[in-house]
Amino acid sequence: MKKLSKLSIAGYGAGDAANNLAFTTATMFLLVYYTDVAGISAAAAGTLLLVVRVFDAFADVFAGRLVDRSYSKKFGKFRPFIMFGSIPLLLLSVATFSVPQLGETGTLLYAYVTYAALGLAYSLVNIPYGSLAGAMTQDPGDRAKLGSARAVGALLVGSALGIFVAPLIKPGADLQSTFTTITLIFVVVGAALYFFTVLTAKERVHRPVPNVSFKQSMDTLKTNRPLLMLCMSSFLFLTGYMALSSVQLYYLRDVLGRLDLYPVLAIVQLVMTLAMAPMMPRLVRKLGKKNVYITAGILSMVGGIIVFFAPAFMTWVGFSGLVISLMGVMAVNIVVWALEADTVEYGEWKTGVRTEGITYALFSFTRKTGQAVGGALAAYCLAFGGYKSGAAQSAEAVLGIQFAAGALPAIMTILAIAVMSRYKLTDVLHAQIVGEIRARRSLEQHGEPAAHASDEPGAGTSDPAPLGKTSRL
Repeated sequence: MKKLSKLSIAGYGAGDAANNLAFTTATMFLLVYYTDVAGISAAAAGTLLLVVRVFDAFADVFAGRLVDRSYSKKFGKFRPFIMFGSIPLLLLSVATFSVPQLGETGTLLYAYVTYAALGLAYSLVNIPYGSLAGAMTQDPGDRAKLGSARAVGALLVGSALGIFVAPLIKPGADLQSTFTTITLIFVVVGAALYFFTVLTAKERVHRPVPNVSFKQSMDTLKTNRPLLMLCMSSFLFLTGYMALSSVQLYYLRDVLGRLDLYPVLAIVQLVMTLAMAPMMPRLVRKLGKKNVYITAGILSMVGGIIVFFAPAFMTWVGFSGLVISLMGVMAVNIVVWALEADTVEYGEWKTGVRTEGITYALFSFTRKTGQAVGGALAAYCLAFGGYKSGAAQSAEAVLGIQFAAGALPAIMTILAIAVMSRYKLTDVLHAQIVGEIRARRSLEQHGEPAAHASDEPGAGTSDPAPLGKTSRL
């Protein structure tokens, strides 16, 4: 298959930049917005984040089935969702950060409804977007490039938020006006980025079954053990990362007393990502995606330990821990999308049906669930420590923030690495599977029947069996 053009790769990266105008804004600032602007208590905000993000996870499954059932001859399976879902998504981001004062119950109800609607709209755009990578190419190097482009797009937005928005989150500032202005600007910028993706990132992988039935989707998931293991590891990793992301601002502002370091951290992240992105395809070719994932996880774990144990007065030690932790997170976030795309081929090899939508949906479901648990745990750590908005924090509150920013991510990352160490779909194995799928298609084009990997009992080997056989991977 022909290599992807630089324009296609850039176009794909632009899509995640647009996604993160809504997503990263929410993950970085929504908890702060709810507690410091809308006046919602930390405990109530934690429950809200947990409930709505679990709802989001189920919305992903709904979106995945919708994608698998849809197909346009002109635009393919995925781009129509991005075209028609992007504007509602961006407008709902404005509504989410515009909570009116309707009394305690009314304010909380508005927050629940708008955040849930934002999550549903995000699922209907992000599931097709994430599935698109597997349909653009089957080449491991190109998939790593798409993962790098996606990470760069997300980090450009995250860095801009850290550099220009985070310093504005000060007691006494008119934060409501700030968030309203920012989210309205994002509507215009995000729409332009989404349509750039639609015009440049096109599907090129052959699809034997354009419209996938519910039974075919479920058969794919039931037999796709590598996908299930990747989902489990990602759930654990995202639980820890979301806890860190939710309290990162609190850690710099209330523990280290250096909110001015937030834009510095954002710039450091941006520089690291821009340096890491072109290196990642080479690292993947040399070490393999699984080993890159595990190594990056270890790096993130070390950073989390430093954050937890660094005394508040040792500013640069704590800050260095954040940098190390986020370096590992960035590497994982680059390579994990290529790992997910590989599981699509595994599912097709086992069943003969290509189901990017439901495969990515299940993966996103577990990630969203991890984000829900991590965000809620972070808020509960604040509540348990006795966090008080706009006030000097007690020693207990500081410890709660440090636990959420350091110890919790380190513990969850250790568990994620333990699961990933048993992952069997290596790059060598994936290449063999892709070769077998192509051979099967060649037989079908010549009118010869080609058995699927699940047609016969397996021999229990760890490599793909010859065409028409199976293995218990």
